[in-house]
Amino acid sequence: MTEKLITTRQAAEMLGVALRTVQLWVEAGALQAWKTPGGHRRIALSSVEKMLAERAEATGEALPGSRTQSPERDNQPTVLVVEDDQDLLALHKTHLEEWLPQGRILTAVNGFEGLLKIGEHKPDAIITDLSMPGMDGFKMLRSLEKNGLVKRSQVIVVTALSLKDIDNNGGLPAGVECFFKPVPFDALKKRVLAACKG
Repeated sequence: MTEKLITTRQAAEMLGVALRTVQLWVEAGALQAWKTPGGHRRIALSSVEKMLAERAEATGEALPGSRTQSPERDNQPTVLVVEDDQDLLALHKTHLEEWLPQGRILTAVNGFEGLLKIGEHKPDAIITDLSMPGMDGFKMLRSLEKNGLVKRSQVIVVTALSLKDIDNNGGLPAGVECFFKPVPFDALKKRVLAACKG
């Protein structure tokens, strides 16, 4: 194999994120990786470079090492909405911009994109649907739970599924709040503001 491989730490340094974030992205399939006979993870340099290029194209940021969002993140409430219904996504964003005029509102249309943004931006609150194409909310939440990231953000599920449907899909991780559609925006506002106040 001629693919150039790098260590998890090297990938984290290139991407400007924590080691655990790189591990999360590998598990989500966002980065190509292999394990050595000794059990160490090696990541394809090409997949890291591709992610850097996509991020630069999407945000206009310079490529490696120049992302300095952490200090800004510390002072700026950040909320991620993961929802495939574009109308509802826009409605969530409108409410959140009203509740948090100084906040950063991020959006994703499936669990895969959600994991990428969670790893990069470390939101205070995550509002997610469960039924989505590709990686759904259940898989995203299990990945977060496996990596110990559920407790880091206030995770709020907003779904049209019944409790029975949720249980049939394995339930939700401990600490995840659940609201049912139509979205109870008053109750959601209280949870989001509480999460953003720390």
